[in-house]
This record gives sequence, C-alpha cells and structure tokens, in this order.
Amino acid sequence: QVQVVERGGGLMQSGGSLRLSCVASGSFFTSFEMGWYRQAFGEQRELVAEITDDGHITYGDSVKGRVTISRDNAKNTVYLQMNSLKPEDTAVYHCKAKVAQTAYLMPRDYWGQGTQVTVSS
Repeated sequence: QVQVVERGGGLMQSGGSLRLSCVASGSFFTSFEMGWYRQAFGEQRELVAEITDDGHITYGDSVKGRVTISRDNAKNTVYLQMNSLKPEDTAVYHCKAKVAQTAYLMPRDYWGQGTQVTVSS
C-alpha cells in the first residue's frame, strides 16, 4: 500500500509565500515523477509543477516564475515553494506520486487527499 500525504497550506496573505511538502510512504520499489496539481472550486485540476526522479522539471503556465519544486529522493518527498501569492492561487493542492510497487509492476499514480490553500486579498 502506498500513501501520499501533503503538509502545509492554510490561509495566506496576497503577496506572501507558501511551502508545501508531500511524502510518499509505504511498501514500494521506487518513485518516478512527483508533483503538485491544484483544483479551484468549479475548475478543472491543473498542473502546478512536476519533477522526475532525475530532476527534470515542468511548471504550469499559470505559476511559472513564482514557484520552485524540489525533491529528496532518499525521503520520497517533494517540496513546493510558491511566492508572490495571488487570490487566484486559492485552490486545493494535490500531490501526485508515480510509484512502482515492485521492479516488475508498471508504475501507477497515487494521489494525496489535498491541502486547502486560501489566499486573501
């Protein structure tokens, strides 16, 4: 079983910063991409940032220049730093980890429950 748990979030001020962390735990062989997606009320889920196990990074267009994603492979943990927060950053932020439970199984995506980020103007 694989668990993906996010930490951080809450009520933030416009112009401020936030740092989220996400850890993938449980019994598995290795993790591949780990990343952050967000979903605002009534909107579709969108990519915030994703990082592969060898460090290749993709940022979502709406947050480029304001976010930094990093990961600690030894801890199966991914971090998200977001600066210059705007009210439109208000959303539930979900962590996704692509994990292979054994060396012989295809990797699959595991999602966390999400953490609410609310940015006040």
